[in-house]
Amino acid sequence: MSFFGKLKNRLFKSSSKLDEGLDAIIEEGGSVEPELDAPEALPTPEPEIAEHQPETSDPAKDAPETTSLVITDSPDPAPAQAGVLGRLLGRNPTGPVTRRVLDDDMLESLEELLIASDMGVETALRVTANIAEGRMGKRLSTEEIKQLLASEIARIMDPVARPLPLYPSKPQVVLVVGVNGAGKTTTIGKLASQFQEAGKKVVIAAGDTFRAAAVEQLQVWGDRAGVPVLTAPEGSDPASLAFDAMTRAEADGADLLMIDTAGRLQNRQDLMEELAKIVRVIRKKDPDAPHNTLLVLDATTGQNALSQVEIFRKISDVSGLVMTKLDGTARGGVLVALADRFGLPIHAIGVGEQIDDLQPFDPEEFAAALTGLSQD
Repeated sequence: MSFFGKLKNRLFKSSSKLDEGLDAIIEEGGSVEPELDAPEALPTPEPEIAEHQPETSDPAKDAPETTSLVITDSPDPAPAQAGVLGRLLGRNPTGPVTRRVLDDDMLESLEELLIASDMGVETALRVTANIAEGRMGKRLSTEEIKQLLASEIARIMDPVARPLPLYPSKPQVVLVVGVNGAGKTTTIGKLASQFQEAGKKVVIAAGDTFRAAAVEQLQVWGDRAGVPVLTAPEGSDPASLAFDAMTRAEADGADLLMIDTAGRLQNRQDLMEELAKIVRVIRKKDPDAPHNTLLVLDATTGQNALSQVEIFRKISDVSGLVMTKLDGTARGGVLVALADRFGLPIHAIGVGEQIDDLQPFDPEEFAAALTGLSQD
């Protein structure tokens, strides 16, 4: 099964929530009518609403100095034809369909549905306003609303869909942070294995020195991928391990050094200060390190992810996001809210435990999966 198929199947909780809600909205004030042979094309004017300005850091600093590496091979390519949304908009279903006039009541119901899907108030308002632009008073079906929603979601997320960039400096230090249980250790193992398969020399530092299980998990991934995993005795200073790991990675001529960190809650000041210490110590070795700071987010936390981004950016200068556990949540919409608010690169998303269940983020596939659209 392609990654899109997995994504769609495993985002079922999110997409079914939208499906059911949209059906209810259309049926509430709609009427059944036959499908025309040539349905009227929906106008798609450019949104005239002022775009929300995401909180981005200095573009010059964030711009990669070399081309980015696609983490894994892409799924089987689609046949040479229009993009997924173009193909969907061109479909001509047969049989009667229910349509409802797009009015203020329908827009309000749509806003409430998107907010309930964890898209956030501001993003939901912006999406529905753009959908309404030039379409008020028109009769729309559930499928047409889903197509418009998918198009808006993809538009918001397209600027942030960027693979992890590679820089000339060796070793490139990748610091991985996040709260307890977000999936940092598994993400590091998968990324390290994928980069190794792509011909990059990788070293892992097991910086979660307080949890033996995290070290063991990384060692399993390291053995599987042939990647060395540097460890320290339980309870050791993780900043010292990070410093020693940089020395080892330099000596080995490694392309990438991936540093795991202990899971920490954003409201634990002592743990956040420890993370800040790791960053300070790393910069004694290389003032430009860490070159990437990945914040791993658990999709099941919903809107809590927004506050996590706020706090971790202050402590560790987060450069990109990885969203995990999209297979176990009805809150996939939070990724749209994150893109709209922060504008941080989304490097990868995860929908399971297998190595190929972590893939580069594709905005059109995600939008189609979230809204329940098929790809063909």
